[in-house]
Amino acid sequence: MSRILNFTDASFADAYAKLIAERGARLDAVEAGVRGIVNDVRTRGIDAVLELAARFDGIAQKPEDLRVSDAALKAARAACKPEVIAALERAAARIHDFHARQRPENAQWTDAEGVTLGWRWSAVDSAGVYAPGGLAAYPSSVLMNAIPAKAAGVSRIVLATPPGKMHDNPAILAAADIAGVDEVWAIGGAQGIAALAYGAGDLAACDVVVGPGNAYVAAAKKIVFGDVGVDAVAGPSEVFVWADGSAPAAWIAADLLAQAEHDEDAQSVMFTDDAAYVRAVADAVEAALKARQAGPSARASWEKHGAIVVVPNLEQAASLIDMAAPEHVQIATREPEKLAALIRHAGAIFLGAHAPEALGDYVAGPSHVLPTVRAARYASGVSVLTFMKRTTLIGASADAVRKIGPSAATLADTEGLPAHARSVRLRLERNE
Repeated sequence: MSRILNFTDASFADAYAKLIAERGARLDAVEAGVRGIVNDVRTRGIDAVLELAARFDGIAQKPEDLRVSDAALKAARAACKPEVIAALERAAARIHDFHARQRPENAQWTDAEGVTLGWRWSAVDSAGVYAPGGLAAYPSSVLMNAIPAKAAGVSRIVLATPPGKMHDNPAILAAADIAGVDEVWAIGGAQGIAALAYGAGDLAACDVVVGPGNAYVAAAKKIVFGDVGVDAVAGPSEVFVWADGSAPAAWIAADLLAQAEHDEDAQSVMFTDDAAYVRAVADAVEAALKARQAGPSARASWEKHGAIVVVPNLEQAASLIDMAAPEHVQIATREPEKLAALIRHAGAIFLGAHAPEALGDYVAGPSHVLPTVRAARYASGVSVLTFMKRTTLIGASADAVRKIGPSAATLADTEGLPAHARSVRLRLERNE
């Protein structure tokens, strides 16, 4: 059953606010327990990792089982069908090309008062990449996280992934090999995030930890943030589709269900000004669900969190979409660029009916690891900048100190910091 909201209804504002508030809110329920897991790994290292693997994954591991060998990576690659390897290699090439273009440039100049200024960009030394493997395995996530790090110039890239799906699906290890990952560890869940952040046994700590995962993984990233950098504390996946009726209803139904099949908490919403199209898409969604053309969580997600929103004109949907600041905005209209210009808050925008969000999940090029649950108001998706930091440069000649130093000393006096003021005035006195 499709939920339909009409912009002209008196109750619409409240109903829409409730709809977009439904997303996420999973971390509070698990955060206290995850904090105990993270602290255990931080304190006891590999012993905690092994005990937690037995408890949560039901897998008895020894220390030597955790590090995946290079031979195992090559064997996994050989075990994949040729067409899978070809698809992974094509995706990897496109992802690398896109992200290599993002590398920022260094700069340095001397201004009119003789002060030398600038900045220098450098990659972090090590990046930890988490690839989920609970309900499903995602080799695409290995590529989407590791390759931007590689393009940024990170010298050590470490993958952690649950041992179960890693062995079930060789494409995960094949993707790690194709992406140029330096180390692969069979550690999953919150303990995997903690191990990447703080180290465990022979696994040395990383500077940045990225990658999607369930509520436990997200809560762990929230807890370790500050000790290491993280990409984001992600919630359920979401897509907001903006359609004018020009695309076949079956296409749009498939696009909505593609998000819904990720997870029961995922959200798919369509906006249109075509009342007849509402029924066509709703019927197409139901037909696809009955025909089992989407994963097992799709129906629950669609019925719990999905909706079709009817607006008097397409442009009015822009403010509603910005209010939600969704992970993905797909504009399936005749003039997608015109509508895209109205959106300020989105993780990624897909232009036109021939650019479904699923294309971005795999081969388009930009990383599919994007801000969710309104985080697009202030955050961006994984990019080379996730793995880089900027150092500012400042230099001054004696003449420059004479020109700007008095102001610095005055401000230091104002703040009650005499050593700051003296540090500058000593140079001014020498230059008199």
